[in-house]
Amino acid sequence: MNILISNDDGYRAPGIVALFEAFKNLGHVEVVAPELNNSAKSNALTLNSPLYVHQGDNGFRYVNGTPADCVHIALTGLLDFRPDLIISGINNGANMGDDTIYSGTVGAAMEGYLMGIPAIAFSQVDKGWKHIDDAAQFARSFVDKLMAKGLIRPFPQNQTAHEQQPWLLNVNIPNVPLSDQKGIKVCRLGRRHPAEKVITQVNPRGETMYWIGAAGPAKDESEGTDFYATQQGFASLTPIQIDITDYKAMAPWADNLAASV
Repeated sequence: MNILISNDDGYRAPGIVALFEAFKNLGHVEVVAPELNNSAKSNALTLNSPLYVHQGDNGFRYVNGTPADCVHIALTGLLDFRPDLIISGINNGANMGDDTIYSGTVGAAMEGYLMGIPAIAFSQVDKGWKHIDDAAQFARSFVDKLMAKGLIRPFPQNQTAHEQQPWLLNVNIPNVPLSDQKGIKVCRLGRRHPAEKVITQVNPRGETMYWIGAAGPAKDESEGTDFYATQQGFASLTPIQIDITDYKAMAPWADNLAASV
């Protein structure tokens, strides 16, 4: 197996270190991650300044860019192989509901998916890295099961096409010992209330600074959502698609346009 690991918390973050330790004996595992924390960068690519790749003293390669930059560079020139799987995380805190729109963790995985490679974004439900090694072992066990079912297969390195269709999964793991993990529930994304009010401060020069407020509380945490699953002590798994077309609205909009001509 050829695996690429990235994240949005930076190449020294405990989450990515734990992931590498859990997966390093599965095959050829490479880490390409941001130099610094890049949370909430979503799918952003850096287009107006150069990007540099360096290797840290832990052996991981790091980029002065976004999570999506890291995966994009890795897949379009840095690596001399095509990964069979992209893993992003483990994020320091949940990526559920609306979080997935902003998440750099999901953005890194999505970049791999857009390139035609199966990808998984892993996050811990609570911040603080508690039981992070257990979360990494949970992630490894989950991937082992996918491999056993043939859902992850080695990519034929001498071919340009793969018969396996890519998929993108968002997984949130409770911060508990591995022995206390209840399992995993397939669920839809919940919803949050709007974000908290922006925070303002005045700098020493008298200029007003604005800080984005905290994410709002869960608005839709009903049964069947990722919020509900994790509240019940389960890991949540949500398959994600890229097409955000509102198909139900297409016909009404076409009718409105036709009526206005």
